[in-house]
Amino acid sequence: MTEATDTNLPGISSFAAGLNNDFEAVTARLTTDWNSGPAEGTVNQIKMLKRQMFGRAGFGLLRKRVLLTS
Repeated sequence: MTEATDTNLPGISSFAAGLNNDFEAVTARLTTDWNSGPAEGTVNQIKMLKRQMFGRAGFGLLRKRVLLTS
């Protein structure tokens, strides 16, 4: 990590610096069994419905469709 932070490559050094800043969060994510898959799936489904309903009957219909497909 120190070598990556000290390089003159802006992408690698900033990425390494970000990992060092969030080291506890990165370690926790890599050592726990928790994952955000179900939440991400729901978000993707809502985004897909929003794209499909763009320009149609308005927010009321979009809201009903989201509630009925959940």
